[in-house]
Amino acid sequence: MSEILEIIMIVSFGASWPMNVIKSYKARTTKGKSLPFLILILFGYIAGIAAKLTNEAYMASIGEKWYVLFFYVLNLVMVCTDLLIYVRNYRLDQRRAEE
Repeated sequence: MSEILEIIMIVSFGASWPMNVIKSYKARTTKGKSLPFLILILFGYIAGIAAKLTNEAYMASIGEKWYVLFFYVLNLVMVCTDLLIYVRNYRLDQRRAEE
């Protein structure tokens, strides 16, 4: 049951990332974004993945419960994508400021 609740939490967080990535890409600016927030979320997902990988009970049953780790990694990829778009948008903001 705890794995199901954990998946619900991860999927709930993860459902918003694709929309956020698309919004960031279209906005072409960092206004309204927080780099420290993105880095904190990134760190949190890395810690969550590390917790799974170092949990002997989880690793013993990874064949049955691989999907939990999958959602952590999927969310990590989305946050990394948003971080890369942030860098792009930061550069675009700097170019606009120079003009």
